[in-house]
Amino acid sequence: MPVTDDSDADRARLVGTNHVALEVGDIDDALEFYDSLFAFDLRGRSDTKAFIDMGDQFIALAATDAAGETADDARHFGLVVDDADRVERRLEELEIDRLDVPGLEFHDPWGNRFQIVDYEEIQFTKADHVLEGMGLDELEKSEDALEELSEKGLGPEST
Repeated sequence: MPVTDDSDADRARLVGTNHVALEVGDIDDALEFYDSLFAFDLRGRSDTKAFIDMGDQFIALAATDAAGETADDARHFGLVVDDADRVERRLEELEIDRLDVPGLEFHDPWGNRFQIVDYEEIQFTKADHVLEGMGLDELEKSEDALEELSEKGLGPEST
């Protein structure tokens, strides 16, 4: 059920996320850590910032002195991947502790909390041309994800 209606015309509609910004202690250390878990292209970097490309979105890393002073407990972000099982295996190989919660979650060395989700299992959908440009055009959605999309009028047959 939509929260907004015609009387909400004075406010912008949420469309998506352009990027997520994370604080890290050191850009080189952060890029090494994330590269040990994920395959990605670097969009750009400086001494204190780096941008990890995710097709039409990105993760912005910012080196700060305060990074790692506290860990995020409830605050987190869901990172969509093509194969969560690969991430799980890498976490085990690298002896990175998973959080004791349902699903696949962990903290990076600076306390940022990651929730890893498979592309096929969620409503989030990249446009076909973006997936193709990322070399991921073979990714498909599960029946449950397609059903959830269809219930909102967002399924492939809805267009």
